[in-house]
Amino acid sequence: MTEPDLTTEMLKAAATHVPFDGWSQISFDAAARDAGVAPGVARALFPRGAVDLALAYHAAGDAAMLARLEEADLADMRFRDRIAAAVRFRLEAVEDREMVRRGMALFALPHHAADGARAIWQTCDHIWTALGDTSDDINWYTKRATLSGVYGSTVLYWLGDDSDGHAATWAFLDRRIDNVMQFEKTKAKMRENPVLTRVLAGPLDLLSRIRAPQAGPMPNMPGHWNVASEKHGKQDQT
Repeated sequence: MTEPDLTTEMLKAAATHVPFDGWSQISFDAAARDAGVAPGVARALFPRGAVDLALAYHAAGDAAMLARLEEADLADMRFRDRIAAAVRFRLEAVEDREMVRRGMALFALPHHAADGARAIWQTCDHIWTALGDTSDDINWYTKRATLSGVYGSTVLYWLGDDSDGHAATWAFLDRRIDNVMQFEKTKAKMRENPVLTRVLAGPLDLLSRIRAPQAGPMPNMPGHWNVASEKHGKQDQT
């Protein structure tokens, strides 16, 4: 079998163990055994064992969300409703909430917190990219950071929601997005204020030089500094 096939089989097998033993070494070994994957091959696929398997599970949920977004007709929706739909699609991709609950417990541990934060960021990046975001400045970061907060809080609410069809979760999600939209309106008003614009001229100029990650020799860096803009600014001052 190919690597994706082995991953799929491991995840299927893990679904019968993780709800009881968490994303642990016990679950990892049992999943490999049940899927017929040799221990050495399993370790080659997931060097950190259960942690990497949990991240693969999260990535599979992202892939299911993206597939559904491709099929959905969102053209007539307001943009905030498209975001809500994407988050909803992501949560509806989960077949067993206990798998996610156990994942939250795993990534709450200090030594795995960065992995958990990166996984949520990746989900939100997928959503923005799928919805056509083309920002290449500080907005690239603020959009994903804001959505990460919305997504993370919605997941926590959803894990404890027993309402019919998770109606309470979707109402909670709508309220969180409304909060974000109000914040964006406030930001727009601040930019239109001539006094605040002058006061914040320095910080705004600094932020304007931040760019989104680019494909290049260091693709894993979080962003880059617009050196050209800095030089241009110096030339304007001379």
